[in-house]
Amino acid sequence: MEEKVVKILNEMSEYLSIAQMKKLQEVMLKVCAENEADKVEIPNKDFLEMFLDAKKIEGCSERTLQYYRVTVEHLLSQMGNSVRKVTTEEIRTYLADYQKNSNCSNVTIDNIRRNISSFFSWLEEEDYILKSPMRRIHKIKTKTVVKNTISDESIEKLRDHCTEIRDLAIIDLLYSTGIRVGELVNLNIDDIDLEGRECIVYGKGDKERRVYFDAKAKVHLKEYIEGRKDENKALFVTLDAPYDRLKISGVEIRLRQLGRKLDLEKIHPHKFRRTMATRAIDKGMPIEQVQKILGHSQIDTTMQYAMVNQNNVKTSHQKYMS
Repeated sequence: MEEKVVKILNEMSEYLSIAQMKKLQEVMLKVCAENEADKVEIPNKDFLEMFLDAKKIEGCSERTLQYYRVTVEHLLSQMGNSVRKVTTEEIRTYLADYQKNSNCSNVTIDNIRRNISSFFSWLEEEDYILKSPMRRIHKIKTKTVVKNTISDESIEKLRDHCTEIRDLAIIDLLYSTGIRVGELVNLNIDDIDLEGRECIVYGKGDKERRVYFDAKAKVHLKEYIEGRKDENKALFVTLDAPYDRLKISGVEIRLRQLGRKLDLEKIHPHKFRRTMATRAIDKGMPIEQVQKILGHSQIDTTMQYAMVNQNNVKTSHQKYMS
């Protein structure tokens, strides 16, 4: 339907003024909307389920699907009519009220905006609506916060104070590969090539990639695997019987506890990933290779992860600008 509207407008553009063209477009969209309303009404919850099914087929993780669900469900609960009739102004008001009532940051509200935009873009692509009301709601400006990495001294402190070989292997593997914590807990023993010092991980969208670890990680992984008494195929398991596969929360809690014990600032799995990327770029690894190791589809994402060492920036400035 939208293609027909665009075709008509293009045909009439040489005969009408800009003001007349705008009026023609307004009338045609209104008539088309009335015709759409005559169709069998689909409940909002059904639209949401279809959208989530589409995202699942695209390879989105369960965590991402749940975030989409919660975000869109909350929006729809505040809207009194069908998604086909939701306006830009209504969504702007919703976002403003949400941020005011929850006192959330611009980063959070922009994430919500992106999820809602994805939902309405899908409705438009599937021809359930003529035009997404999110088109005129642009990215919300956020402050660029320089996130800290883990220093070499802190890494050594973490290693020295590990009481379990499993935790030492986790720290070394995270630090040398830069893999996501979700990728870490999904690893099986068979995925690890100790001699080649590499392993296969499955990232977002089940995309397979090969990552590499250093000699320290190899030594501690080998010691940990050889000392295991259970039959679980998982690489990392709980310390106590029945030795279940370690969960994301288990890794996060363990690292947080160790960091607090040593009075280190906010030690969590993702910080190892950022540290690895920064360290690699700092030592001269091309950004494209870092992107491949981290499993990013866009190089801009890699640049956000890696913080260039300020001392190297100063040295380069003196080298090239003096």
